[in-house]
Amino acid sequence: MSGSEKGAPMRLEGSARRLTVFIGEEDAYDHKPLATEIVHRAQQAGLAGATVLRGVEGFGASNHVHTTRILSLSNDLPIVIVIVDDAARVDAFIPQLDELITEGLVILDDVEVIKYVGRSAAD
Repeated sequence: MSGSEKGAPMRLEGSARRLTVFIGEEDAYDHKPLATEIVHRAQQAGLAGATVLRGVEGFGASNHVHTTRILSLSNDLPIVIVIVDDAARVDAFIPQLDELITEGLVILDDVEVIKYVGRSAAD
């Protein structure tokens, strides 16, 4: 990854690490949605980006299925947060997750970034 002067677009290419966090929509930290807290901390840590995806159906360790289907509407749908950056930055961020996540799944995998170019701060 290379970040030029302040305001210049961030670039990420080649070997990188993907951090994927699986939590529930109702999970919270300090009375705020947990996904929001993770994204804000990732931004403060200078990571390349974070995306939050809301699942339509899933189950985890509790073996209870959460779904958007009308007959069994759940308020605690699956949430997936994906962060990709170079390995050192992702690894440095992981200890924050230990503080934030009380239940869920966190996985790491090495990936190859083909293209990532951000906009400048002025855009």
